Amino acid sequence: MTIRVLLADDNEITRCGLTWIMDSSPDIEVRGEAVDGEEAVARAGELHPDVVLLDIRMPRLDGLESIGRLLNLPHPPRILMLTTFHEDESVRVALRAGAAGFLLKDMPPDDLLRAIRDVHGGHSALGPRVARRPVDGLAARLAGRPIPKRGAESPRSARVSTRCCGCSHAG
Repeated sequence: MTIRVLLADDNEITRCGLTWIMDSSPDIEVRGEAVDGEEAVARAGELHPDVVLLDIRMPRLDGLESIGRLLNLPHPPRILMLTTFHEDESVRVALRAGAAGFLLKDMPPDDLLRAIRDVHGGHSALGPRVARRPVDGLAARLAGRPIPKRGAESPRSARVSTRCCGCSHAG
């Protein structure tokens, strides 16, 4: 079964690189591209992709605002956010809105492909650096310690290993 992907990113070089990565996999097909959220919603309505790989910061309609519109389509795709920017609030907003995953663009290509497959299969995908803070916060709450501030590392949090979708890339 081929996973049909719509790629939404305002940067042409990024779209070309991501398309090249996905084209290297026989089970993933880039069905179309969009340069902003409005175009992503329109193209998804036409193309019925299984997964939309969605950047956050785009002109006209950003990725976060696009999630609800994409999920309200007659054939809603699974949403996988892919961004350069790691802001805790963006992660929370995206996941609350219904995104199935949140990845950073610095991940290895094989991990991206695995995340697309996982999201398509009904699972969630969080990149290692994205998952680290919630894991550190949970570990602190369970141990009765204050939750670490952004950028702060305790000796315990330095040992916590998170994995993206079962991949070998530790965070």
